[in-house]
Amino acid sequence: MKKKTQSPILTIILLIAALAACIYGFVSGEAGVVLAKAIRICMECIGLG
Repeated sequence: MKKKTQSPILTIILLIAALAACIYGFVSGEAGVVLAKAIRICMECIGLG
């Protein structure tokens, strides 16, 4: 049986889309929001929050 493989074009398109989403998140300040939420969740898990 033949294995199905993705075309390189589809891989490149998905990679560019993921990179664009990451850049958009950094530019709009979402990285700081995510970090703040992660810190809050960790503090609650260890009983400090």
